[in-house]
Amino acid sequence: MENSMQHQVKFVFNLLKITFAVVPVVAGLDKFTNILTDWSQYLHPALLEMLPLSVAAFMIVVGIIEIAAGILVWIRPGMAGYVVAAWLTLIALNLLFSGRYLDVAVRDLVMAISAFAMAKMATLVPKE
Repeated sequence: MENSMQHQVKFVFNLLKITFAVVPVVAGLDKFTNILTDWSQYLHPALLEMLPLSVAAFMIVVGIIEIAAGILVWIRPGMAGYVVAAWLTLIALNLLFSGRYLDVAVRDLVMAISAFAMAKMATLVPKE
């Protein structure tokens, strides 16, 4: 019984790890191409006014951060899960305060909770 539960926990943890390694890298790479969406439309208008650089340059910086976060999840999922959870929460708050894309904000909050759960699960899964 114990072994079966450990196996289940490891399976779920690895599923979350793969998800939070791949999705940020894909989203980060798309900041350079805007194939999936025009990412600048998700920024709060007040934030746009405060940016010390162009929106395109800002999105490239965001893309680099997201790619790094995805790689970090692959290498150190326990610590990186907290980073990704915080990042997704900030994105969701930006969307909530803008009053737009509330469905995306809710999805980002659900993903943040999942990343947090992955970080907590990392303590239960032996490092390989």
